[in-house]
Amino acid sequence: MPMPDFLTIGTPKSGTTALHAALARHPGLFLSPVKEPKFFLTDGPPPTRGGPGDVQTYREHIWRREDYEALFDAAPPGTLTGESTPLYLYDLAAQRRIRAAIPDARLIVVLRDPVERAHSNWTHLWSAGLEPIGDILRACEEEQRRIEAGWAPFWHYRGLGRYGEQLAHLFTLFPREQVLVYRYRDLVDRPAETLDRICRFLGVETGVITEVPRENVTAHPEPTRGHRVLSRALRVGSAVGRFLPARVSGALTDPLEQRLQQRARSRQPLTWDQREQLIGYFAEDVALLQKVTGEDFSDWLRPRERSGGLVGVRPAGQRQARNGRPQT
Repeated sequence: MPMPDFLTIGTPKSGTTALHAALARHPGLFLSPVKEPKFFLTDGPPPTRGGPGDVQTYREHIWRREDYEALFDAAPPGTLTGESTPLYLYDLAAQRRIRAAIPDARLIVVLRDPVERAHSNWTHLWSAGLEPIGDILRACEEEQRRIEAGWAPFWHYRGLGRYGEQLAHLFTLFPREQVLVYRYRDLVDRPAETLDRICRFLGVETGVITEVPRENVTAHPEPTRGHRVLSRALRVGSAVGRFLPARVSGALTDPLEQRLQQRARSRQPLTWDQREQLIGYFAEDVALLQKVTGEDFSDWLRPRERSGGLVGVRPAGQRQARNGRPQT
C-alpha cells in the first residue's frame, strides 16, 4: 500500500488537532482515523521508559509499517491521504525518515508564538495531572534534566519552540515548494482563508471547508489541595499502569483525569514578567527563523495584546484529546 500524500508535521499545541478534524471534512482528502500515529518517530518499537504517562502514550504509537499503511486503506479512490503528527518537525531523525520514505510528500507546518506554545503545552500536562510542577517557569528549568532522563519530547516545552533550527534542517531535505508554513494566529483569525490556502497547497478544491471545529481545548485546573491529591494519584496510577495491559491501565487513570478537568477554567494568560523570562530563550532562534523564512516574527519578542488559544473555553462534555486513539 502507498504511504500518505501529505503530513501535518508541526507544531504541538498549535491547532493541529482542530486542523486535522477540519481537513477530514473535505471530500477530496482522507485523514487517518488516528490523528497522531507517530510512525516516523522511531525505526522500530517506541521506548519503554520516560516521564509520567509516557509509557502509556508510547503504547499508542503505530510503528509497524503494515499497521501504518492500513490507516489509509479506507481512502476513497482519487482522494489524497494524510496524517498529523506535530512532533515530526522537532524530531530531526523523523524528518530524515519521511524524506527516505515519501520524498514527494507535501508538508504542513503551523507555527505558534513559542512562549504561548510552551505555556499551552505545560497547561495541557498540568491539566492531565502529569506535570508535577505548578509553575511554567520552574517546569522549564527542569527541561534539560528531563531530557537527560529520557522524558518524551512533549515535555520539551522550550525545545519544541525552536522553529528556526527545525525548519533550517527540514529545508536541507525538502524543496520549499513542498512545505507550507503558516501562523497559528491565521487559523484563529481567518479560518476560511487559511483553510483555502492549505487546500490550494494540497491541490484540492477551495471553498469547501470554512470552519475549524473546537477540538483539544486545554483546561486549567486550579492548584488546589484536591488537584494535588488527584494528580499524585494519577501519576502513581500511570507508573503502575506501565506493567498492566493498556485497557486496564486506562481504567485506572482515565476517571482520575476526568475528575481533574471537571469545572476547570480556561487557560490563564501569562503575565508580562513570566513572558519576558521565557522570551530570552527563543530570541536567537527567532532571528534564525526570520532568516530561513524571510518573514517577520519580531512580534513574538514583545508583550502580547492578547493571550490564549484557538477556541477559548472548552465545550461542555469535551475531554482533552488523546491523539493516539482513533477519532470518533
